[in-house]
Amino acid sequence: MRGTPGYLAPEWLSAVIIEKVDVYSFGVVVLEILCGRKNIDRSRPEEDMHLLSIFKRKAQEEQLLDMVDKYSTEEMQLQGKEVVRMMRVAAWCLQSDFANRPSMSMVVKAMEGLVDVYENLDYNFSSLPIPAGLPIIRTMEGFASPSSTPLLASVLSGPR
Repeated sequence: MRGTPGYLAPEWLSAVIIEKVDVYSFGVVVLEILCGRKNIDRSRPEEDMHLLSIFKRKAQEEQLLDMVDKYSTEEMQLQGKEVVRMMRVAAWCLQSDFANRPSMSMVVKAMEGLVDVYENLDYNFSSLPIPAGLPIIRTMEGFASPSSTPLLASVLSGPR
């Protein structure tokens, strides 16, 4: 297994890799940009070391704006509603169950404001096991991967 700790989707632990692992990593990067800090910051106290733990706590407290980078441009501070919407897009990308994550084309549409973010977001970004019994789908590269629906190449990277 290769990858940077903190950016790997939970399904990496089971050695079953699907198309949506990159969506998870993208969600981490979006959150880092909005918050102005790394996902794992060992210089912080243990309860604030992991960005996703803070994200979960602030979401439960309905205080997501507290996470916005205080040193960013004034524009970021003034656009609080839009920043929270982008945080919700990131949370959608970070769903532990890959079946609840959007495709990257859907992420782009959500960021452009063309589609709404999934409403029932789970802010418990823990590693969940892959449910047994999912069908095996052949991808374009010929590797087998579990999926609730077949993911076609045109859906994953095609035009918006």
